Amino acid sequence: MKIALGQINPTIGDFCGNAEKIIDYIARAKQQNADLILFPELAICGYPPRDLVEKPSFVTGNGETLQRIAKEARGISAVCGLVTPTQSETGKSVMNSAAVVRDGRVQFLQSKMLLPTYDVFDEDRYFSPARKQEVFSLDGSRIALTICEDAWNDKHFWHKRLYNVDPVEELVRAGGNLVLNISASPFEVHKRELRKKMLQAIAADFKVPVVFCNQVGGNDSLVFDGSSMVIGADGRVLAQAKSFDEDLIFFDTESLTGSLHEQVEGVEGSAYAALVLGTRDYVRKCGFQKAVVGLSGGIDSALTAAIAVDALGKDNVTGISMPGPYSSQGSKDDARELAGNLGIRYEVVPITETFEKFRKALDPLFAGRPEDFTEENLQSRLRGAALMAFANKFSALVLTTGNKSEMAVGYCTLYGDMCGALAVIADVPKTMVYRLSEYRNRLSAVIPRTTIEKVPSAELRPNQTDQDTLPPYDVIDCILEDYVQKYKTAEEIAHERRYDPKVVASVIRMIERSEYKRQQAAPILKISQKAFGIGRRFPIAAEYEAEC
Repeated sequence: MKIALGQINPTIGDFCGNAEKIIDYIARAKQQNADLILFPELAICGYPPRDLVEKPSFVTGNGETLQRIAKEARGISAVCGLVTPTQSETGKSVMNSAAVVRDGRVQFLQSKMLLPTYDVFDEDRYFSPARKQEVFSLDGSRIALTICEDAWNDKHFWHKRLYNVDPVEELVRAGGNLVLNISASPFEVHKRELRKKMLQAIAADFKVPVVFCNQVGGNDSLVFDGSSMVIGADGRVLAQAKSFDEDLIFFDTESLTGSLHEQVEGVEGSAYAALVLGTRDYVRKCGFQKAVVGLSGGIDSALTAAIAVDALGKDNVTGISMPGPYSSQGSKDDARELAGNLGIRYEVVPITETFEKFRKALDPLFAGRPEDFTEENLQSRLRGAALMAFANKFSALVLTTGNKSEMAVGYCTLYGDMCGALAVIADVPKTMVYRLSEYRNRLSAVIPRTTIEKVPSAELRPNQTDQDTLPPYDVIDCILEDYVQKYKTAEEIAHERRYDPKVVASVIRMIERSEYKRQQAAPILKISQKAFGIGRRFPIAAEYEAEC
């Protein structure tokens, strides 16, 4: 049997567009004499649909689109993910399903059994789990059809399993000799290798080939890398689709040969590709073409602008420099040089005069009080207002430029530098910002060396540096990894890292007290195991603090 994997980039809720893409891939697969083509989890409606599944018309749209696709699948079978209504009087009203269609009819329907409810996943809120699954036959193969999480519970791979049942094991015991898995597995740094090892473990455990078809593209905060693959019973990668791009690959079950397409390699390369893809899809799937970035002359805005250009093209990106009373000449020069290197439209909107007028207007209210962070934040908010005005006038989206380290400790201004539609690098720690900037410059030198080498500063008061009020970023980033991602205590971090307990406690206190800011932030492109945003849900009004 010749199997095709249709690694597509669906748009959530775009039944017409998604169907056209699926039908096109079916036709291309048939031209290559494929017997079967797989599409990702919920490919018909896009993943994750969230509360859209609660709309009856949305559920109906899934079924109607499936019938349209079935009519076009002539002489070839297609596996499509979709939302289907349950047939039970109790429980959730819909299921996450996979349909096998051919020659105008649905040949087989399988629903997802394991519904993840952790990190960014909330499927138990929406779907009813399958109570049983069955093997189906196709061209001499007994096929175990599974959906994403159904394959993530191998007792030989995971030290602690989340579920009592293993759908793959049950289907293989029922006679399955070929495992198919359609997925919408989001990207994280290092996850591609983990995913491959897990699939290899399944193939080795059950001595069967594993065919994995994954979604690609960005949907809100989530980026899906694709990286679809076929693993042989001996653990070898027999076919591999591109990462971060749509692709169509083939695998022959008899000769055990398949397409092997080039991958994006390395942590920096994959992270950068994910940010570019996530930015491109967010802007375009929201109905926009253009973006605007505030250029401070610092490394964060430089990296954000480079990502924006690689995502949208230089003609669709505008950089705006907004020098204030404390902006250095070096920063202004760096912003201009960056814009020239990227070839983008560059504008200068000084804020000093407006800042002085605001300060004068507020003098009666602040009489007798010294200047403090209030005046610093006012400068940031004036810049936010300028960026939003430009975005409104020219139908663009503002891309915020704050990194994860700043977001963690609250070194950002609500309604100021946090203003915008998408937080491009807010899941990128400051130390990784430097690594990604160096990576981008190896592709072509666009970020000025002076930007990379200068001491970080918000330039909101004379001779200011970030480390006036913050520990070094390499220290913050290590504490951030331990506390936010690994949930270690302050005592454990101080002991294991050999950090001053007071420094650790101070950083953790800043993290906890900045929750109210993060919950008002723009959507964040997730590339780490634990990002701020939908996958990290903590109360704002709380007293809990971990003390050393």
